[in-house]
Amino acid sequence: MAANQQREEPPALEAEDLGRRFGRVWAVANVSLSLAGGQSLLVAGHNGSGKSTLLRLLAGALRPDRGEVRVEGQARRELVHRRVALLGHASFTYEPLTALENLELFAQMIGRPAGKRALLARLEEVGLAEQAEAPVHSFSAGMRQRLAVARLLLQEPAVALLDEPHSALDPEGALLMDQLISGLRRRGAAVVLATHQLSRAATLCERGIVLEQGRIQWSGFTRELVTPSAPSGLVAFMGKAQLAEGDA
Repeated sequence: MAANQQREEPPALEAEDLGRRFGRVWAVANVSLSLAGGQSLLVAGHNGSGKSTLLRLLAGALRPDRGEVRVEGQARRELVHRRVALLGHASFTYEPLTALENLELFAQMIGRPAGKRALLARLEEVGLAEQAEAPVHSFSAGMRQRLAVARLLLQEPAVALLDEPHSALDPEGALLMDQLISGLRRRGAAVVLATHQLSRAATLCERGIVLEQGRIQWSGFTRELVTPSAPSGLVAFMGKAQLAEGDA
């Protein structure tokens, strides 16, 4: 290698032959993927196809029975926990605390204490600045989802894993979520988005995979999922209505 040749940066996220078994059933099997910083990937599939399990494996919340996850070229579990943020179905907020207190506590837990101004800025990003001093037990499901996103932003992850992030959000909140996802990519984060909303996802992710029984059945450009020219095998698998509507 020439002395002046720059070393190539490793992908932000890699999974190689990833598998996880529950009893005799493989919930995820033979999944490999690679994402550079700023790239995004849609994970689609019917309920029970393995989407949430895959995201938990990528986040280090589950240990794989086979394969390996690497973040920024390293497979160390502590690095995965530090550099990967997962937005799951549960918000995991502390209801007696205010929105601001929740962020203060989370910042301490991840070893990144922040001042009040910085925390309020995160709440402003998700449209909760006016509710900063309100207790979380008074929040709607959509507001709790926004608070969970503010917590994710506070982590400044290299990889953001989003499991049905638009759920419980009203149209205004869903549009804000789209903007936040785009903002994560502009900041250099790799984004993995698991959702049934294919039409929306096609505007946020260039490429995607479709899972069935934990295995990748299709991979390609997301625009192929929402056009009449979708591969016939994919139409038969996903269903014409879901591919056309994107919200099944």
